[in-house]
Amino acid sequence: MRIVITGGFGFLGRLVAGALVERGTFRGAPIERLVLADGVVPDGEPLASDPLVEVVPGELADRLDTVFAEPVDLVIHLAAAVSAECEADFDLGMRANLDTTRALLEAVRNQSAAGGPTPRLVFSSSVAVYGPDPALPLPPVVNEATLPTPRSSYGIQKLICEQLIADHTRRGFVDGRVARLMTVAVRPGKPNAAASGFLSGIIREPLAGLPAVCPVRPDLRVALASPRRTVAALLLLAEVDRGTGPGQLDGRLPVNLPALTVSVAEMIATLRQVAGDAVADLVTIAPDPAVEAIVGSWPSAFDHSRAAALGLDPDPDFASVVRDHLAGSPRES
Repeated sequence: MRIVITGGFGFLGRLVAGALVERGTFRGAPIERLVLADGVVPDGEPLASDPLVEVVPGELADRLDTVFAEPVDLVIHLAAAVSAECEADFDLGMRANLDTTRALLEAVRNQSAAGGPTPRLVFSSSVAVYGPDPALPLPPVVNEATLPTPRSSYGIQKLICEQLIADHTRRGFVDGRVARLMTVAVRPGKPNAAASGFLSGIIREPLAGLPAVCPVRPDLRVALASPRRTVAALLLLAEVDRGTGPGQLDGRLPVNLPALTVSVAEMIATLRQVAGDAVADLVTIAPDPAVEAIVGSWPSAFDHSRAAALGLDPDPDFASVVRDHLAGSPRES
């Protein structure tokens, strides 16, 4: 069993890789090699020295020959340029999100055509594929049958990749599974370039004694999932059988991962409840129209029936998300 994680040293990549190293098996078979492909490999990264792990550094599109030098059974494709940087640099987003995924699918197809195994591929898409269009407003509650009309280049790129994976799956080149991730919070570490990054920052920084700026109005409602729930969902989608029975994945539709719907004001109130006034008062509201235009275009209320049928549930409340962060956010449920 050879498993590849793209973006393997990113935030989610580390968590997914760590969970698989702990398990040592996938679908009952021993993991013989866990390939972590990433443009940047941090110095002293513990995962890089694990005997199960093979590190492939560099731009993914340039290293696919190495990644597929031996048969691949599962790809968890997490590598991506994030929302705000795709708005700031159109070419970066097209190259990192669309062109790289297209090259990855070609490598997968070549493996199948050469008589190798047809791998499973789990793709991390995003809630950003949705957005209101003047001619077609979003319904109050969104599900997988809601027409995606993205309002950002990032969302467009993710949606195109979803459709490419669906067609490759239809053709039998790959067994593709698409997970539409909610905003993952609270992320540890340093801020990233995602437009939604402040949703972690307004909790993470104050808990570390640092000021934080909230660039949206407090009544804005958002859809969140903790790192723990997100990692568990990605691994379940990788493992689940295809079919129409209970707990099986039917069709080629994406799965909207379960979301906790909460307003920014409720997030700050929860921070105040958990950590006290002095911590919560480190958050300053300073609206940024560019950020709010992106994050405000994403739906906040979801019908989770498809995810629930697979055994996936949202976080129970935002207090549990904050406590998860304080406890170090366990890798899996």
